[in-house]
Amino acid sequence: MKLYLAMALALLALLIAASGVAAVTRGWVLPMNRRHVRAPRLYGWGQLVVAFALCWQLVFGLVISDSGTGPAGTLIGGVILLAGIVVMMVGQLAGGNRNAADGL
Repeated sequence: MKLYLAMALALLALLIAASGVAAVTRGWVLPMNRRHVRAPRLYGWGQLVVAFALCWQLVFGLVISDSGTGPAGTLIGGVILLAGIVVMMVGQLAGGNRNAADGL
């Protein structure tokens, strides 16, 4: 069961990281998020932080879960994940010179 969870989590982290790299380097955001994201580079950095947090939790939750550092590592990964989500939210709210006629 752990192997399937690890593979799914690693794939999800890879996809989020790829989207984050595209947003940071080119300013490209997935079509379903384009309307909401006003600062694509900041949003991309948030995606990269989220991908890092998922990998962090993967390592500490599944690989190093036998030692005493497992619970503390997953807790730190949760804090990093929350920080990445906050950065993504700021990327949706900040920046950009959009007006009400652009699609609310």
